[in-house]
Order: sequence, then C-alpha cells, then structure tokens
Amino acid sequence: MSTDPQSLRQPSVGQAPTGPADLILTGGRIWLGGNRTAEAVAVRGDRIAATGREVDVLAMAGSGTRVIRTAGSLVLPGFQDSHVHAPFAGRHQLRVWLNDLAGKQAYLEAVAAYAAAHPDEPWIVGGGWAMEFFPGGLPRKEDLDAVAGDRPVFLFNRDVHGAWVNSRALELGGIGPGTPDPADGRIERDRDGTPSGCLHEGAAYSFNDHVVPVPSQAEWEASILQAQRHLHALGITGWQDAWVTPATEAAYRVLAADGRLTARVVGALWWDRHRELDQIADLLTRREQSRDAAARSGSGVPGFHPTSVKIMTDGVLENHTGALLQPYCDGCGGTTDNHGLSYLDRELLAAALTSLDGHGFQVHLHAIGDRAVRNALDAVQAARQANGASDRRHHIAHLQLVQPQDVPRFGELGVVANCQALWAQNDAQMEELTLPFLGRERAELQYPFASVRSAGARLAMGSDWSVSTADPLAQIEIAVTRRGRGEPPLLPGERLDLPVALSAFTAGSAYVNHDDEAGVIAPGRRADLAVLDLDILADGFAGPQSAPIADASVVLTVAAGRVVHDRTS
Repeated sequence: MSTDPQSLRQPSVGQAPTGPADLILTGGRIWLGGNRTAEAVAVRGDRIAATGREVDVLAMAGSGTRVIRTAGSLVLPGFQDSHVHAPFAGRHQLRVWLNDLAGKQAYLEAVAAYAAAHPDEPWIVGGGWAMEFFPGGLPRKEDLDAVAGDRPVFLFNRDVHGAWVNSRALELGGIGPGTPDPADGRIERDRDGTPSGCLHEGAAYSFNDHVVPVPSQAEWEASILQAQRHLHALGITGWQDAWVTPATEAAYRVLAADGRLTARVVGALWWDRHRELDQIADLLTRREQSRDAAARSGSGVPGFHPTSVKIMTDGVLENHTGALLQPYCDGCGGTTDNHGLSYLDRELLAAALTSLDGHGFQVHLHAIGDRAVRNALDAVQAARQANGASDRRHHIAHLQLVQPQDVPRFGELGVVANCQALWAQNDAQMEELTLPFLGRERAELQYPFASVRSAGARLAMGSDWSVSTADPLAQIEIAVTRRGRGEPPLLPGERLDLPVALSAFTAGSAYVNHDDEAGVIAPGRRADLAVLDLDILADGFAGPQSAPIADASVVLTVAAGRVVHDRTS
C-alpha cells in the first residue's frame, strides 16, 4: 500500500483554515480509503480540517493544540455498527453477563455469584449463553434451580432467539404441561409435556415482555451509557440500534437531549409482528417525537435519529425457525416437514415495506433462511414498483442462506447487504447445530459476501452484539479469512479483501445510517476517528492464510471531534 502523493504535497483542505487545529494525530498512517494514506490528520471542532504530510499538518498547531503521536499506528474512520442491540447488551453487562464465559458450569457459577451478591433482587436476568454447550442446544431448568433457589431466572441465549428459565420463572409465567405454544415460538418440553426450561422465539419474547419486571427508564439510560463506553472503546462512533422499543427510545431521547449520547445512533423502531399495517401510524408518531430534536442538531451529528423500522421476517437455523424454501434435514441423512417460520407472510411483508417506504422510512430486515431472503427482496421490489426509486437504503441483515438466483437482486434493487461477518466461520455451532440440518448443497450457499458484492451490492457490517462480539477487528478478521483460528475456512471463495472489509465497517455502515458526513477521513467530514496500535494494512496482516487482525486494539476514539476513549498515555 502506498501513500497518496497528492495528499502529501499539502493539507487536503476544502477551504483555508481559520484557526489552529484542536487535535493532530500523527506517527502512523492515516487511511484515506482504498490504497491511499496520509501521514497526519488535523481536527478542528467536530470536523476534519486537513490530511497530508506530517510537516504540513503540524504547521496548523497552536498553543492549545493536542498533538498525539502513536508510532506504528493506523488511523481509520470511526467504525459504525449497522446492527447492534446496545441497550439490551448494556443491561446484560450490568446484570448477568455470560457472553465471555464458556460452558454450563461457568454459566451456573456466574448466576450463583450474582444471586449471592444481589440478595434483594427479585429476579435474576441477563444472558449470553451459547447453545453449543448443551445437548441439542437445550439447557434445563433444574440446573438453574440448584443455584438460584426460589428466585426466578430469565437468561436470553447469545443469539437472543431463546431463553433459559428455571422452575420458579415458569411457575410465575403460568407455563405448565397444558400451556400451548404461541404461533411464533415454542416451549421446549420433556416427553411427558412438562416444560424443560427453554423458551424459543415468541415464547421467550412474550415471557420477557409480560412476566419479567420492566426496567425503569433510569436503568435503560444506564444500560445505553454502559454500552456506549464499551462500543467507543472498540472504535465505534455510531450505530444502528436494531430493536428500539418505546422504552429504549425514551431513554435515547433523554441522553441525546442532555449531551450524554456522544455516538450518532439511528433507531430502527421495532415492527410488532402481532399487528398489521395499522401500527404504521404509531411508528410515524414516534418518529416525529424525536425528529424535531434531531432536526435542530442536524442529521449528521451525534444524537438519536429514529428513521428506520426493523422487521424480523424469520428466526434462526439453529433452532429450525429460519424460513427455508425446502424443509430442514433431520441430521441423519433424511428430511423433515419443517420449513421454519415466517413471521409475516410475504403479502403482508410486501405491503408493510411498500407503505413504510412511501412514508420515508428505511426498512431494516432480519432474514436468515433462503425463503426469508427471497421474501425480503420481493418486498423491496414491490415497494420500488409502487413508489419508484428512492434513497431509503433498505438493508437485509444476516443473509445466512441465499440462493444463487437471488444474489444479483441485491445490486439490482439497491438493497444493502448488512453482514455479520463473525458468523461466517466453522465453529461448534456451525458443525453441530447448522450443517447437519441444512445438508451439503445448502451449506455451500452460506454468507455469500463476496458474491453479493461482485453482483453490485453495497456491503455494511454490524456485530449483532450482544449476540456476538462488538469488536470490529475480530469481525473483519473473519471476513478476510473466513475461519476462526485453528479452524478450516468456511467457503473461502466468499472472503473479502481487507480494504473492502474496512470500508464496509466504515463507509458502508455510514451509508446505511444515512450518515454522509462520516465513513471516510477527508477535510470537511465529521471527525470520527479510531486509532489502532498496529498498522493492520501493513504486509503480513492481510493475507487469507494468516491475518491476526484482531491482535490490534483501539487506543483512541474520537467522536465528532471529541475524545471519547483514550489509552494513548
């Protein structure tokens, strides 16, 4: 990679500086996109003032300028996470956080420790357990009973498509052998019909909404701030919250109004799959309640911007609720009659997306199975046919299984592929809970990131944290290698080049977030920056066989010109 000679001749400023810089970063390389780099970058206020040669940019320093030199570093645009669940992740971090643990015993020890440390808490809540550590992916209530006693426990699993509960929780929820399954979920049972302690999909969501105590607004505010600290420490300066409820929306609005929300957040208002098109009036009202404040501050600045709607069209493959065109295999060489679940039938989905598009909403679609992906693309096509082309920037998240004939439709319809790159690897969950139930042919169609890009689609990247790590570098490493360390690659032909993956997590996600002031480092753009302690664009990092990209870490994060994370001293 070479330094762009044009950027070295003089600071690349849109207009002459009117005063000294507030902050100058130098000592490493500044990534300007593609193969272009510079030696230094200057920040004034909330804007990039200049990029170029160190000597030229340092000439902009004054007595009050902070100059940070980080040898061997790489300065990137601030990462933007295009699919994250910040309030819920932050709340779990403040309660029972299992994501960083491995195995049933570690989980139970964490629950026991929390119970002992919080004897007055009426409920024990949190999440982050992984299905791979339980036979068939199914934990049991008796294990929680042993460590929590008579206190109810509700723990979402890592992908937030199921929950582990104990006997007391089931009792309080009125769930017994005669309780029917909801239409959009399942209560796991023993052979005699007794609930065993695992709730899937709508059974878990309904329980969380109607049985588990509702957090206060103060708790939601604290949870968002906890998440923001974590995300800023990873170089993330903006995100799209993929599950905004009225309660979390209210908390975001307060934090944005008093300046504590230092990130720029797009809110994807949650589509209630138990209602139909009548809910659009409510979504419009909610958008307007926050839009006035956002308009006063400007659409490109930090704050809360509820301009998207999140529609979950299906479940996930691991519990056989992802919507498939052909039925699931039975894991033993045969097939079942289960095609998974579609939470909106294709006609309602098309009508909903067409109406939302007509009202100026972006639509953020969860689609895992190939039937869900096709239905989502069909819905966008219906909206375009009814309303004409627009700049809504609709996007499909996850796209785990995509049929080849649907790959070019992303580019043709202008649908952004919202990629969760960490999932595109061989691991225990893939080997034990996915591949046996997809079969060989469909297994070859998973996470076709390179194919979708080659067909002309834009890529964005999101973590789905707390489903998986929020660390962009860990996700980018998998995007580039398609393998976990020590594992064979998963469909290596779908790997991305490192600059492409970096662009997806910066400019691509900024594009999805309608944030045209960020995503690249250039004069006049908003000063959102992430400084890595290692130059991952140097030789030896970007190869498909050996790419220790996640060995790097973020030492400085700047959001709208404000230092929000600092490990440089």
